[in-house]
Amino acid sequence: MESKGRVLMQKYELGKFLGQGTFAKVYHARNLETGMSVAIKIIDKEKIIRVGMMDQIMREVSVMKLVRHPNIVQLYEVMASKAKIYFVMEYVRGGELFNKLAKGKLKEGAARKYFQQLISAVDFCHSRGVCHRDLKPENLLLDENGNLKISDFGLSTLAESKRQDGLLHTACGTPAYVAPEVVGRKGYDGLKADIWSCGVILFVLLTGCLPFHDANLMELYRKISEADIKYPSCISPDARALISEILDPKASTRIPIAKIMKNSWFRKGFLSRVKRNSKEEDIRSSDATTIDTVADSKVEVSKPAHLNAFDIISLSAGLDLSGLFEDDDANLKKEVKFTSKQSAKAIISKIEDLGKRLKLKVTKKDGGMLKLEGSKAGRKGVLSVDAEILEVTPSFHLVEMKKSSGDTLEYQKLMNRGVRPSLNDIVWAWQGEDRVACPHPASATIN
Repeated sequence: MESKGRVLMQKYELGKFLGQGTFAKVYHARNLETGMSVAIKIIDKEKIIRVGMMDQIMREVSVMKLVRHPNIVQLYEVMASKAKIYFVMEYVRGGELFNKLAKGKLKEGAARKYFQQLISAVDFCHSRGVCHRDLKPENLLLDENGNLKISDFGLSTLAESKRQDGLLHTACGTPAYVAPEVVGRKGYDGLKADIWSCGVILFVLLTGCLPFHDANLMELYRKISEADIKYPSCISPDARALISEILDPKASTRIPIAKIMKNSWFRKGFLSRVKRNSKEEDIRSSDATTIDTVADSKVEVSKPAHLNAFDIISLSAGLDLSGLFEDDDANLKKEVKFTSKQSAKAIISKIEDLGKRLKLKVTKKDGGMLKLEGSKAGRKGVLSVDAEILEVTPSFHLVEMKKSSGDTLEYQKLMNRGVRPSLNDIVWAWQGEDRVACPHPASATIN
């Protein structure tokens, strides 16, 4: 166990031990510069590599950086040593909602307040292409003001994780809270599965017990699949009507979040603090990027590829996790990256002009790929450079230029004397320099 009072990265002083899981321990800590309380999740790097959980760790970071919302536990930064990974997160003082429910059901007004905050946060996640997939009271925390905070995105998934049929296929979550389509181990819509879990949570808030419960797992699955629910008299008719629409065993007819938020029982006393496209959200979520598929651009042959959430995070050295799992690669010297606020079409045109000036043959390929080739062979053959344009948003791109053949010294000379000066007018930032290379979810520390 880490020692109390130990200072991490010359920045955080560890405090009391808060809890642990299989691969991580959580501590209260204090930022030595600001005095702010934080929670630090310390992950054993060797253990997660041994059991193949690297992707899950990357996914959790990706998701937590995408979903900044008042009712979601915030990730401030990620740090690492040779043996540990440190998640520096918002410190939520009130503990789990589950502990409150252990004392019995809540009054309808209190249950509605928590449910409103839950739905507001889940709606925000879904607007960012994120499904939680493990919503339950144990993953809902309360702050010192009694406001709900969603935590634990370890099982969450992103829109790009779907198969070609547009559905998710990994059965996960806690049995009593999972939707019938997840239980059936068929493809399912993660957004609709989250809505089902919210309905189960609402039932628990109002009654203090689960709508589906059985010691026999197969019988439990039968009850879930048939939505076999017995409503106690403590649930008001309006609340019961809403729950029955949420706990619809047919995902195709299950009530969507937009309609839940228009429901008269739900709206009582509800004041949405997150209005999509409002200035408030723009400020709070200035570094959040929607992962939903964007509309087709007008770039024809060389339409850029989309970045997934981990790629976006890796744009910043502060949250680049690749170094947490691999040794430094000497080949990095053979690759140059920059970000640009220009359109893909403008970047391609600029690189084509560059090729003409430097007497390089430029060939366009599918997926935002270009190849630049020299006319003369050096001691290691003809110098060839691959350029790939990756779309973060339709108006923000990452460009990677990498030597595919030829002499490395010639390549570096070409980059430093020819490419960099010629492209400076379209470059927002060169990767690896002092200026942050991406204004989206990759900032290492959030002020």
